[in-house]
Amino acid sequence: MRIFDPHIHMTSRTTDDYERMAAAGITAIVEPAFWLGQPRTSVGSFTDYFDSLVGWEPFRASQFGVRHHATIALNPKEANDPRCREVLELLPRYLEKDGVVAVGEVGYDSMTPEEDEVFAAQLALAVEHELPALVHTPHRDKARGTERTLAVVAESGIDPGRVVVDHLNEVTVGLVRDSGCWLAFSIYPDTKMSPPRMVKILQEYGLERMLVNSAADWGRSDPLLTRTTADEMLAAGFSADDVDRVLWRNPVEFYGQSGRLDLSDAGEKEATFAGNSILRGGS
Repeated sequence: MRIFDPHIHMTSRTTDDYERMAAAGITAIVEPAFWLGQPRTSVGSFTDYFDSLVGWEPFRASQFGVRHHATIALNPKEANDPRCREVLELLPRYLEKDGVVAVGEVGYDSMTPEEDEVFAAQLALAVEHELPALVHTPHRDKARGTERTLAVVAESGIDPGRVVVDHLNEVTVGLVRDSGCWLAFSIYPDTKMSPPRMVKILQEYGLERMLVNSAADWGRSDPLLTRTTADEMLAAGFSADDVDRVLWRNPVEFYGQSGRLDLSDAGEKEATFAGNSILRGGS
């Protein structure tokens, strides 16, 4: 079984997670730029973070045979902080990097006027740089936030087939289904979707334009929940080809629109753990 996790924050995870993921068949990932859990107070802190996403993290993943790509953006939560607004001027430099396959995460947190402005500006960057866009829907008032998201996407002029709307659930899947956008679901304990709920959505709405991710980060989360969902699909009667479509071919098709997706060695390189002083923190 081969699995591509299209939304996971490995900067927050350990090398043990990479090892477990590779063993479970998760050999390709996309890591979106996101909120680190506390406010960043200067543009320089974003520069360091983006450099890590396009440099250090792909190297760290490669030690375990996992192919790492990133998306770059000013996230919705920090879009409200005026100290972070200059990040928009920084983004074009990173949106030209080979390993960057989309603009993201963009979208809404609290649906403020500031978020409206930053969201629209970053969709314009996606169009300018000919990249797909990864959109974060708010955790609160999700239905209204999703409706507003689709309106901004429509106003932007971006091809909806180059937009994935993430963190969907049973309430919002129908809103996005007929928009032409891709649909993404985060399998995340307590606060988002579970594998059984995801299987029911796939049974009702089909497999087209569907992405499943773990969104694993610094919170209570599990980077193996894409594999758990694949197993639940098989147990529910989906075929191995169905699983491959949702957990591999769909994310490859979506992010492949960037022209930068490189999966040539995903899962083929054996991890060399012993004696690796960098990964073990040695000098």
